[in-house]
Amino acid sequence: MEEKNTKKLHQLSLSGRERLSLEGVINVGSFDREVIILETERGVLTIKGDELHMKQLNLEQGKLSLTGRVDSLVYSEESLAQKNRGFFGKIFK
Repeated sequence: MEEKNTKKLHQLSLSGRERLSLEGVINVGSFDREVIILETERGVLTIKGDELHMKQLNLEQGKLSLTGRVDSLVYSEESLAQKNRGFFGKIFK
């Protein structure tokens, strides 16, 4: 019997460093105007910028769109729980 690929499509579209659309979002770890941390189908994604605003979030469909100035997009193999532990949580594993 063939296994079905249960992972959703992960796609990222950035327009003019001001509009970002994502597919394959699983969860939102944290967000503010300068940093958004997301769990995606391909790992944890940290978005840094200025005046970041989530315009649309639909976790059932795995979609997110935001506006603001995007300065960096960084993927990590850490889980969202590991990413949110903070300084002392990382020291005292």
